[in-house]
This record gives sequence, C-alpha cells and structure tokens, in this order.
Amino acid sequence: MKYKDGHRIDTNDESEPSLKIAMIGHKRIPSREGGIEIVVEELAARLVKYGHKVHAYNRRGHHVSGKGFHCGIVDSSFRKASSEYKGIKLLTIPTFKNGKLNALVYSVLATFRALFGHYDCIHYHAEGPCAMLWLPHLVGIRTVATIHGLDWQRAKWGGIATKYLKFGETIAAKYADEVIVLSKNAQKYFLDTYNRKVRFIPNGIEKPVIKEASIIARKWNLKKDDYILYLGRIVPEKGLQYLIDAYKSVDGTKKLVIAGGSSHTDSFLKEIKRKAADDNRVVFTDFVQGEELEELYSNAYLYVLPSDLEGMPISLLEAMSYGNCCVVSDIPECTEVVEDRAVVFEKSNTQDLMDKLTGLLNNSEIVNQYKNTASKFICNKYDWDLVVEKTGRLYRKVQPTNYLKETKVYHEDFNG
Repeated sequence: MKYKDGHRIDTNDESEPSLKIAMIGHKRIPSREGGIEIVVEELAARLVKYGHKVHAYNRRGHHVSGKGFHCGIVDSSFRKASSEYKGIKLLTIPTFKNGKLNALVYSVLATFRALFGHYDCIHYHAEGPCAMLWLPHLVGIRTVATIHGLDWQRAKWGGIATKYLKFGETIAAKYADEVIVLSKNAQKYFLDTYNRKVRFIPNGIEKPVIKEASIIARKWNLKKDDYILYLGRIVPEKGLQYLIDAYKSVDGTKKLVIAGGSSHTDSFLKEIKRKAADDNRVVFTDFVQGEELEELYSNAYLYVLPSDLEGMPISLLEAMSYGNCCVVSDIPECTEVVEDRAVVFEKSNTQDLMDKLTGLLNNSEIVNQYKNTASKFICNKYDWDLVVEKTGRLYRKVQPTNYLKETKVYHEDFNG
C-alpha cells in the first residue's frame, strides 16, 4: 500500500491489511504542549486516513502552561474516559496530581490497559514511558519506541527522575522491536552506547499559509519584521539565558518576543523574566496557539533557537516553513535540519550570538536571502507522508522486500 498527500494509491498488493495501533507517551492530543504531542497527532491522524485504527492514551490533567490553554476539543472532553478526534480514539488515563509521579503512574496504567486492547503494535514515545515497554514485549505484542530526545540530559530533571528516564532508554534499546530516533547524532549514540542499530525517521512539515499581523498587532503591538522571535518551552536547555543576554547588548528598536510557557520550570521562567526586566523591548506572550502562533511565525524578522539540547525541534521546522531567517546553535540536532540555510552560532556562546544578531539586524538583504529559500528547502526535505509510510512499515512484523528502496537521497537515512 502506498500513500501520497494523505490518500491511498491503489496497487495490486493486498498483503497489507489495516492495523490497530496504540500511542503511549504523549501528554494530551489535541495539544501543542510539546513536540511529542504535535508528532503523535500528525502521525495518528494520517494513519487513520490510511485506514488504520489508532488509540491515543492521553494523560489526565491540564495543559503544562495552565488549564486555559486546552485546544481543539472543549475542556470537558479531557475529563472523559474516552473521546474521538480526527478519527483517533482518545483514552484518558487517570494520574496523581503530583507532577513528579503522574508520568510514572500514567505509563504503568496506560501499558496495562493497552495489554488488553488487541493491538498489532504499541508505539511508545519518549524515554520515560519506555520503562514499561518490556511488559508488552514479554507477552508478544510488537513494540516501537520513538526517542524524541535524550530526556535524561535535560536540566530540569535530577536524581530519581534522571535515573528513571535513563532506565526507559535502556529498556527501549534492549526490548523494542524497532527504535526510531530523530537525528543522526542520536542514531550514533544508540550504536555507541548499546550497540543497537536504530531507525532515523525525522519529523515532517507542511507548507503553511502566511498570515498578516492582526491579532498580534492588537495584543502586543507587533508589526511585520519588527521583532525577533523565540518560540518554545521556557526551560534551561533551550538557552534563553544566552539569547536575552545577547539581545540586551544589541542596539536597535526591534523587539524580542518570547512566546512559550514553562514546563515544570516556573522558577526558571521567573529568572528569565527578572533578567529581561530592565529592557522594555522584550515581550513575553505566554503560551500561544492557533492564529496567534501563525501570525508570530509569519511576521518575524528573525527566529532564534539558542538550545543546548534538542531532539528534533518542531518549532525550527515550523519557523523555516513560514520562510523565516533562522539563527540556531551549532548542536547537531539543529545543524542537521538547517544545513546551510540558516545562521549558526557556537552553543552557549553569548558573544557569538550577539555578533550574529548584530550582523543580521544591520543587513536586511542577507536576512531576505535566507527567507527566500527557507520554506521550499524545509518542506521538500521533511515530508509527513513519507514519515508515516516509513513508520507504518515498522508496525508490521514482516516488512516488504522493497522497503529499503528509496526515491530520494536523504530518504536512505530513514533506514538506520
């Protein structure tokens, strides 16, 4: 079975029946609480279009940035035991209110419930939930694990949480029938650390519709090309501290817009706001979604991602798809994405970031050169339909003999 633009292309091969798949590891869909939630929704919705049955195990609770940020389905649906969205059956797993325990409780309860769901495959997302992957493996259910990033390295975790995440990674490497990673750097890490060959299947992106500055003009007095945009979670590993320090040393009237909420990191958010308090050019929007998000991407002069650590940053793909000139740190997870189509600075180096910002703020011609090529480059490079086809192949115990035949050079990397 082949797919193009979300539609099945009829072939003479009827050997690929529809599958029943469980998704475990995200917080909630529909939601933009993080990159995992975006990927699970995109993947599950397309699988449903292709004729598969997909159950997504949501975690009961509110959006990490506050209960006012639920989107897609009205709030009441998040309190139901089950619901449906884009053909995806949503199953809500109860958890403790204690944020330190709910992820563990969720993965245990979701796994036990999925054992009785008669699934062809259970797809785990992120390292923590993979700690329970051994159980369906034990009873003979096929498992796929997507490691969206090396979560145990993130600054917000420590102690027991870090050990738990590392344990989940180890379980995935040892027991998962297939492991998917989002970068070549992670692919090498698994080979070096566990002698495990894993599949490199990056995320996808679609070309968006550019929006005029309307809502953002009313709410934050933002106009086209008069601001630098950071969009993402406000957590230490994203490098916002470097961006603010660099920006405060740059002259000019262009604002710095910080769009995002905390993720169990309220103390860091307060620290960032204190750092920016003496510069009235810095605008904090809190978490954004919908048209506000689209307008922010559509009208930025620059998009900056100063991360020390990433999996595969969805926001970077989105920013480039909107035709933005992007400035990113030189970590492999960013440079693999942008290649030579963005400006790169040395990770954690505030001076280098300041120099890059100064040069771009003083030269709109260079900025426009990057803008003119970004969208076509990124949308051609990362194709959701191909991502879904490749991932869908891994759900089957027997894969077609032509699985390794690729049509584009970069697709070869998808096979690990």
